[in-house]
Amino acid sequence: MDFTVTDAHDSTEIRLHGRMTFSDHDTFRSVIAAFERPAGHRMVFDLSGLDFVDSSGLGMFIIARDTAQKKKLDFAMRGARDEVQRLITLAKLHKVFTIDA
Repeated sequence: MDFTVTDAHDSTEIRLHGRMTFSDHDTFRSVIAAFERPAGHRMVFDLSGLDFVDSSGLGMFIIARDTAQKKKLDFAMRGARDEVQRLITLAKLHKVFTIDA
């Protein structure tokens, strides 16, 4: 998995690319480091470039959401497609996460 972080005035977009699996746990720590923002800041995961996510990857999304809540950040996801969207729905994470259009 690769990622890019783009900052705007009141939001940060984290765009994920490739496959997100258990082996990306260390890389994901760098993603979480981007959560050092002031309370109320919006963190958005753009999943449009993500081709695959396994159960560990889904767990990393939960860690990200929990981290955002602890830091009083707004957290959302968008752009999931194909297999990634199916797994998010299957795991019922669409009921726990804010999914932007």
